[in-house]
Amino acid sequence: NIIIKMTIDKFDADEDALVSSDSQCTETAVKGKKATRGKRRTADFEKSVTASKKAKSDTTSSSLLPFHGYPLEHPYNKDGYGYILAEPDPNADRRDFEEDSFAGKPIPGEIYRVSLQPQVCLALHDRAPQLKLSEDRLSVTGEKGYSCVRSNYGVSRGNWFFEITIVCMPEASAARLGWCQQYGNLQAPLGYDKFSYSWRSCKGTKFHQSHGKHYGEGYAEGDILGFYISLPENNVITSDYLPKTFKDKALIKFKNHLHYEEKDMSEIVEKSLTAHRNSSISFFKNGKNQGVAFEDIFNGVYYPAASLYKNCTVEFNFGPKFKFPPSFTNYKPMSDRVEQMAVEQSLSDLIYLVCLEDEKRSKKKRKK
Repeated sequence: NIIIKMTIDKFDADEDALVSSDSQCTETAVKGKKATRGKRRTADFEKSVTASKKAKSDTTSSSLLPFHGYPLEHPYNKDGYGYILAEPDPNADRRDFEEDSFAGKPIPGEIYRVSLQPQVCLALHDRAPQLKLSEDRLSVTGEKGYSCVRSNYGVSRGNWFFEITIVCMPEASAARLGWCQQYGNLQAPLGYDKFSYSWRSCKGTKFHQSHGKHYGEGYAEGDILGFYISLPENNVITSDYLPKTFKDKALIKFKNHLHYEEKDMSEIVEKSLTAHRNSSISFFKNGKNQGVAFEDIFNGVYYPAASLYKNCTVEFNFGPKFKFPPSFTNYKPMSDRVEQMAVEQSLSDLIYLVCLEDEKRSKKKRKK
């Protein structure tokens, strides 16, 4: 805890120093301009500063983001590639990076970091494009055949809970709701493959790997459903303990925003899936526990997810307050994941930067 606190304090101090430095530079440039107006040397200096700032903004800055922290124009996760919004990392060493010298060249991924959003909500980029999200990104409406959307935060250990309200379910529409890993098929119903587990509205059937089994009650418009997952910490595989750092991935620019690009590794990951011993998934209907639906589920990071058939609409509640909270207390609302993820992602990035610095030093020694 001390190490984590020191790390966070260091990050905050670095960011404050960076903001203060930028403000002082801007103020100095403005004062200098007024005091030395007409001097060619100062004018040339200001021109170069302006050009540098423009180049920097083209590469590292972006237009203002919406309140939910994600650009409205963005690449979708599809065609074998996934995209993660990036932002400048104030803790990375940028001394060897100059925007002008990298024009037309790949930007080093290590000087950026994953841009974490301020709240748990449905992911704009991690969904089937035909699904319609509400402005607050808590409600989703389906269209035609089954297609899926995931939340922007996932969990790999601990006990977690969230709710879904069935807002509208016209005749002939349906839903399969539950949990899904990042490699789950977005153009298929939840529970279609090894990466997802779902509970269907019709007849209360549970699904995994396209196998449906009788489970509990079905649900309809007006019902409030609870989703609980238990992932014992002592059985988490090492690779899932901290989130991935994407600093080793390629950066692409899309509509003035930078995104990490990651190739879809679902086929490789699927072959290496192992059971997370003593893990389980349970569902609730209007506060009534329907029982354990799945046990010893596959290891991995699980995201709240929904797949909808036709124009069904559901609304997510990630907490901290629930309409029907579970009677037991050993769980966390999904809303708590934001703060926890910030610490874990920072640690993951810090480990990468330290290893990268050691590697650079070793190369210099070998050259000598």
